[in-house]
Amino acid sequence: MTLDEYNAFCHALPATTYVVQWHHSHVWKIGGKVFAIGSLNREGQPAFTFKTSVLNFDFLSEHSGYRPAPYFASRGMKWIQHDHSTAETDEALRYYLTESYRIVSLGLSQRMQRALGLNQSPSS
Repeated sequence: MTLDEYNAFCHALPATTYVVQWHHSHVWKIGGKVFAIGSLNREGQPAFTFKTSVLNFDFLSEHSGYRPAPYFASRGMKWIQHDHSTAETDEALRYYLTESYRIVSLGLSQRMQRALGLNQSPSS
């Protein structure tokens, strides 16, 4: 996945906002909270950082191309960085970005979720 593809994917998720910060990183937020960060690694290749569940954090930490995210994981947060994106891993990356979005959106206050139209039960 390229940074342009990453940005297009994150932009398509409901109620997201985008900002460039932290040394030219492409940061995507929901309700003001970060759910994904895209940047270039030292080799100039795209690297994507996202929040995970505890189970996915443990699983991905053991797989090639994934690692506990610098800064975040060292502070006990369950964030993973993926820096070897290939056509074969793009589908999984889209899944993990969507999961990060979901996890972060569920952590927002009920009021914020309602305001953004997220995680609401359909009315009868």
